[in-house]
Amino acid sequence: MTRRLFGTLCGLVLLVNFGRTVFAPLVEPLQTAFSVGPATIGFVTTLVWVGSALPRIPVGYVLTRVPRHHVVIVAGGLLSTAAAFTASASSVWMLQVGALVIGIASGGYFVAAIPLIGELRPDQVGRSIGIHGTAAQIAAVIAAPVAVAAVTAFDWRVAFWALAVTAAVTTILVAITTRSIEEQIGTGPDRNFSAVLTHWRVVVVGLIMITVAGFVWQGVFNFYVSYLINAKAIPAAQAGGYLTVIFAAGVPAFWLSGELVDRFAPVPYILTMLGVYTTSLFMLTRVSGIIGILGCSILIGFAIHSLFPALDTWLLGVLPSEVRASAYAVFSGIALLIEATGSSVVGLLTAAGYTFDTVFTFFAAGVAVVLIALLIAFRGGSIPQPATVEPTGE
Repeated sequence: MTRRLFGTLCGLVLLVNFGRTVFAPLVEPLQTAFSVGPATIGFVTTLVWVGSALPRIPVGYVLTRVPRHHVVIVAGGLLSTAAAFTASASSVWMLQVGALVIGIASGGYFVAAIPLIGELRPDQVGRSIGIHGTAAQIAAVIAAPVAVAAVTAFDWRVAFWALAVTAAVTTILVAITTRSIEEQIGTGPDRNFSAVLTHWRVVVVGLIMITVAGFVWQGVFNFYVSYLINAKAIPAAQAGGYLTVIFAAGVPAFWLSGELVDRFAPVPYILTMLGVYTTSLFMLTRVSGIIGILGCSILIGFAIHSLFPALDTWLLGVLPSEVRASAYAVFSGIALLIEATGSSVVGLLTAAGYTFDTVFTFFAAGVAVVLIALLIAFRGGSIPQPATVEPTGE
């Protein structure tokens, strides 16, 4: 029965991440539908990720009092409701509210589901989190083709109506399954939320490792289709395919990254991926041929998605078990809140007259500066190393 619940959670996380990522391939259709510019839609995409960040710290506290599967079920219901509201949006503010609530549902889900999966399969935590993360990444891969198909055959609203219906059905399945194994799942051992304050230095180092790269990633992927259309003169349909490629590269990245950081020191791997990430982004602004753009897209997607499980593995490896869940909630909440502003910044800068290539070059330089600082800190012994690396997830 725990295997069945794990399967339904993988189905629900696919829908949760689809809700977060489907706005990116719909940037152009939404601009047309609501007669607005890139700055306005950039703010909409930002709201999805701001919403994903906002509930994480509060939910982290709630989970010391409320069973995790209850929060997962509430998150699934909220996702279905928000998707239906978004599908029926008749104004930009309704679209913004829908995006924000979809994000809130996703943030609540991830904070509750990750420790729940650890409880369900304690002897296969790393492998289970890897499978769960891969299911989430598959959603990002199919988001662009589903969005394109919806817009081509009907309109953009169909994608959200489909999300609303499938999320409702999957959430019901999760609720039914959890009822039969209620005694096996609870709140977990992490019940002292304030203890995370004593480990703030570890959280800060983790934030430095990921927030700049994540901020850049938000700006890049949410405007990737628009970038390719305007800066690289690639047709819209083909540009959507490149967005699919950049997310598809993340599927093997989750699997391989988890395997590698289990066997080797995570910090050198994280720094290597940051180097690949900033180099490939800089090269993207300089290439023009199909092969060059495709190659850079693959490297960007692989590098950024490799960072997520690697950083989680490092973070949970250096924290004591009694504060891991709380620290993860605080870390992920702050990180996503910072990262979420990336797409708004890109929208504002391009609306102000800066080209995408100029903005992305500046972004790549910012990641490079952070990488240099981290290399110096690592060589100086300022970044803690886990005594025993434990696999984790999203």
